[in-house]
Amino acid sequence: MIRLAALLLAAPGLVSAAPRLPRVVSINPCVDAVLARVADPAQIVGISHYSQDIRATSVPLSWSNRFKATSGTAEEVVALRPDIVLAGPHVEPATIAALKRLKIALVQYPVAESVPESMEQVRAIAAATGHAARGEALAARIAAAATPARVAPVGALVWQGNGLVPGAGTLTDDLLKRAGFRNMSAAYGLKQWDVLPLEYLVANPPRVLLSTAPAGVQDDRMTGHPAVRRLAQHIKVAPYPTRLMNCGGPTIIAAMARLRQVRGAVTS
Repeated sequence: MIRLAALLLAAPGLVSAAPRLPRVVSINPCVDAVLARVADPAQIVGISHYSQDIRATSVPLSWSNRFKATSGTAEEVVALRPDIVLAGPHVEPATIAALKRLKIALVQYPVAESVPESMEQVRAIAAATGHAARGEALAARIAAAATPARVAPVGALVWQGNGLVPGAGTLTDDLLKRAGFRNMSAAYGLKQWDVLPLEYLVANPPRVLLSTAPAGVQDDRMTGHPAVRRLAQHIKVAPYPTRLMNCGGPTIIAAMARLRQVRGAVTS
């Protein structure tokens, strides 16, 4: 053992140092949510300012407030001297140009429209930060949480305060199906993302209405409307927090738990 140690000291080239983890800046709150689960805090040098906004964040403020937040401008991002910048599909042209000029890698991720797509993004983000194994572990947790329920589907609709409804081809649509619901968006002739007027909802209500208004809210123009409150006497109206719709990734785990809870309280 002593001879082996002496040999290694005499020939340092035989021992490869662990690679330095990349300095990462995220300018997308959904990327932040994944980084919170897969990256080392020390390598995160910047996150999206949305992650420090209680109305928009998909991560605990106790985590996000530890980091420098930016709005994604070229000046802010470059000043942090990252090795890699992770972003969503929309990045300011000036930021893209600056990163290209300085040879700083930029990776953009589209909005995931299904659980498998979201899992692939988790793996890709984890690999980009040097933690592929953590990405695989998180993807496995997401897959387990999103296992399709073996129950008869019940008609449901996710209805936001402005009447906006997620339809076919959205991550929310995929989650509804996996939890044992049938997204009623198509029954109203709605597109992938579309607005459902209150009159249409009242005339043909779904069995379950998932409302993004906080429980007990009365002053929301749509979800707090008296007509919607009257509907609750005939259908199930259940709160579905907006934060569960903001992102995929690890948020899927909490979203599926909430959807299964609601589905379990409804008879087919």
